[in-house]
Amino acid sequence: MLDKLQIIKQRFDEVSDLIIQPDIMTDQKRYVALNKEYKDLRLLMDKRDEYIEFTDNLKEAEEIMSDSNDSEMVDMAKMQYDEAKDGIPKLEDEIKFLLIPKDPEDAKNAVVELRAGAGGDEASIFAGDLFRMYSKYCENRGWKVDTVDYSEGTNGGFKEIQFEVSGDNVYGTLKFEAGVHRVQRVPQTETQGRVHTSAATMMVFPEAEEFDVQIEAKDVRIDYFCSSGPGGQSVNTTYSAVRLTHVPTGLVAQCQDQKSQHKNKEKAFKVLRSRLYDLELAKKMEEDAALRGTMVTSGDRSAKIRTYNYPQGRVTDHRIGLNLYDLSNIMNGDIQKIIDELMLAENTQKLKASDEHI
Repeated sequence: MLDKLQIIKQRFDEVSDLIIQPDIMTDQKRYVALNKEYKDLRLLMDKRDEYIEFTDNLKEAEEIMSDSNDSEMVDMAKMQYDEAKDGIPKLEDEIKFLLIPKDPEDAKNAVVELRAGAGGDEASIFAGDLFRMYSKYCENRGWKVDTVDYSEGTNGGFKEIQFEVSGDNVYGTLKFEAGVHRVQRVPQTETQGRVHTSAATMMVFPEAEEFDVQIEAKDVRIDYFCSSGPGGQSVNTTYSAVRLTHVPTGLVAQCQDQKSQHKNKEKAFKVLRSRLYDLELAKKMEEDAALRGTMVTSGDRSAKIRTYNYPQGRVTDHRIGLNLYDLSNIMNGDIQKIIDELMLAENTQKLKASDEHI
């Protein structure tokens, strides 16, 4: 373990030196990447210090126990020995998890799309419930949610809604939520009291920076139109809403949330960059699918990932067979326990894969 950590320390020292070099600081893309690597390596260096302390304490305790005639000293050495003996395996497991290669996208902000699926009005209402659930979850995490575009359902909720989430490690957390969410409940519009199944699809893209994706001006068609949502007197009178069409791929991004045409255009370009970036990532995922953890379904958005069963008050995550009878709290944004289980399952899988490659 110490040999591995020594190699990492060499890289840490190298990165520490690089990030203060003037030519690196002027290269934004490289500087951001090195800064992220520095933070990740700093965590490992702290664990390395703990590990060295434990191994030193173990060695010292063994020497005292074998050489000393002072019973009080021997008792203290035994306590030190036991503490180090218990602490080392736990610390080794923590270090192994930290050594699993990180997805460089995880630290990015995210663009999220929720779309009503099968189920008519009830699917739109459910998409609205999911938006509320994720908004509350993000608020609890201290993340910022910013609506980009939406189309309301005829009886409430949304046919689709797109929003940005910014904060720490957003994509690395929300990527587990991509896929088809199903709801089983009696719709408000149902007079016979029968349980219906409806669905909504969630898509999560890492937010692309300008230096991640270069978009040529000639490849984008820009259309301006009147906003249809709330916004006071300017709605339907000013061409503030913006629709971008990326001609080579046919991808479309639009924004009508802001009153300012300039701000809507800026947001729409951000979404378009993220969609194009996601296309590239999807290709990469296919190429190295065998090495990836299977908990993240962004490669297959038709995958059914979770069911919310109202009559039984149960939420089931189908990827790991997790059943939780805590539906009302979960719908109020208490989804961290589900994400923690998914992260644990993926990390365990990655750890197993990395052990097999050693």
